[in-house]
Amino acid sequence: MEQIHMEQLDEQLERVDRQLLELLSERARIAQQIGKLVEKSDPVREKEKMERLIAMNTSPYDQATARQLWGQIIQASSSPRQAGRHKSLLVSRKSRNEDTVVKLGEIAVGGGKPVMVAGPCSVESYKQVREVAAALKQAGVTVMRGGAFKPRTSPYEFQGLGIEGLKILKEVADEFGLKTISEIVSPAHIETACQYIDVIQIGARNMQNFELLKAAGDVRVPILLKRGISATIDEFMHAAEYIVSRGNRQVMLIERGIRTYEKATRNTLDISAVPILKQESHLPVLVDVSHSTGRKDILVPCAKAALAAGADGIMVEVHPNPAAALSDAAQQLDIEQFNRFYAGVLQSGLLG
Repeated sequence: MEQIHMEQLDEQLERVDRQLLELLSERARIAQQIGKLVEKSDPVREKEKMERLIAMNTSPYDQATARQLWGQIIQASSSPRQAGRHKSLLVSRKSRNEDTVVKLGEIAVGGGKPVMVAGPCSVESYKQVREVAAALKQAGVTVMRGGAFKPRTSPYEFQGLGIEGLKILKEVADEFGLKTISEIVSPAHIETACQYIDVIQIGARNMQNFELLKAAGDVRVPILLKRGISATIDEFMHAAEYIVSRGNRQVMLIERGIRTYEKATRNTLDISAVPILKQESHLPVLVDVSHSTGRKDILVPCAKAALAAGADGIMVEVHPNPAAALSDAAQQLDIEQFNRFYAGVLQSGLLG
């Protein structure tokens, strides 16, 4: 008789457990719907709701136990609520499977044919930039980089020519039919920069300068976003999301090396970032071999490795007289060295 009674109680308990599971599932679904409608939860309101529930407690559980149980239920419900609020990133493959192609006139970045981007670390003079541009044009390179605003580690180092440097870039680029990339460090200069350059670069130091990212998202000019020196891939993608979420979908990512304990190179080229970013994001991915290595002697194999890993382009620094350069003298190629570098990369057949 007792055995039969025990079995009946077990059956009742199992029915109640199933009902609890159904109710908890329903609660989770409602929490997820709320998460889609409400930006963030109100902790004061949540606490008041819990206190009202505890006051209605007529179970064998004491108040402390009931409060603990409800606290766990509410905490567990926060996960689907967060899931309802956080959609897939716009820069992710989940939002767009097709590769984004950024057009610079007739040049397509991300269109299957990798591009070469070259030029001086800093714009120092009209003569210097023109000499580099002439060499690039002769070699067949159509995109030139040049720093007009230079965020430097030391306040006593060359900080760039600013707007005047952008004007020099435009004058020379117009003469040789080149597209230009230059870093902007302040939201205040974004609109002005759009008048002089084709691509706005946001450098590694500013990868998480959120006001600058927002300003870049408000214009309709291609953006080249560099990975921060200590940034994870997730942080890198979220930085790009700041730009894309404000309407500017012309974003390119560039791996420029990360900081590790290794001293053989200036930074450590994270070659694995290329296939990971290509897998996780639809945005074009380039690699800066100059900043990532800081060494001229390994640029060709590093560029080949980047292209073999799926990079959509290579960036390298070129200066007519690196020994006299006002910034990054050790890593810049002279024109003859660049021609050998470019020929070596072309011979691999990876550049297209």
